[in-house]
Amino acid sequence: MDVHNSSRWPDAVLRGLGLLAVAATLATGCSNDDAAGSTTTESTPAATQAEDRTEYVNLGDSFSAGTGVQPLVEDSPILCLRSSRNFAHIVAAEEDFALTDVSCGGAETADFRKAQHEGVPPQLDAVTADADVVTVMIGGNDKETYGRTIELCSRAADTDPLGSPCTDRYGRSLIEPVATDIYPAIREALRDVKAKAPDAKVLLVGYPWLMPPTVGCYPEMKLAVGDVPMIRDLQTSLNDFGRRAAADEGVRFVDMLPASVGHDACAGPQRWIEPMTAQGPARVHPNERGQEAIAEQVRKALAN
Repeated sequence: MDVHNSSRWPDAVLRGLGLLAVAATLATGCSNDDAAGSTTTESTPAATQAEDRTEYVNLGDSFSAGTGVQPLVEDSPILCLRSSRNFAHIVAAEEDFALTDVSCGGAETADFRKAQHEGVPPQLDAVTADADVVTVMIGGNDKETYGRTIELCSRAADTDPLGSPCTDRYGRSLIEPVATDIYPAIREALRDVKAKAPDAKVLLVGYPWLMPPTVGCYPEMKLAVGDVPMIRDLQTSLNDFGRRAAADEGVRFVDMLPASVGHDACAGPQRWIEPMTAQGPARVHPNERGQEAIAEQVRKALAN
């Protein structure tokens, strides 16, 4: 997701920030190999040849890519802001899986079937019949639902930070696309994954809490006090329909909501989500602790 403009959040919770992040990343020495749409984690040459090694493919948006967590994967597409410490890399290292990671910041479900950027092929190209495990974290950017909501509500908060200006003006119209558009899009994405890897264990990973149930933490999260419940409703809806899509397509849903209670962007030192006041692409994205927490829940799901 992305908190940098209205076009794609959480992967682009404000896409202009993503461009600033690119410059910052270049300054750290991370290179951009546009031909390298995927990254593969290998332990040793001998390990890559082991026939019994689990083939793991990770798909999704910036929450999946670990956008904002350094360091980035060397030679990965710079616009994807793909972290070498995202949950997929953590799981692969702990389980000794052979990882192909094509997650990319700003991705929508449509980017599973089309090139998101020049040199970044459709994510489904990485999924083959040899895949044993596939993780998917997607949907937050579809129909600009998250990004548009955050932008509109952040602007509205300037007018009445103690009221509910965004809810009063837009009501549930910002949540309705989850059921009408995002839910069927996630189902289609999961169906496509299963068609390409019919024997793989497929997991749809849900999104963690971004906000507490009430009040919030203005100005760290620039949302009016009375609009926090509506933002929570949006998060709940996205996860509920993700769970439903997973059940409909016969895949496992990894529910991050229970685990992330008390670790939202307003939780201070306990937070797994960085607030809007954070620098660069980390804003409103899981930090390193958040990625580790997602990895833990994915590993539990794989073990069951």
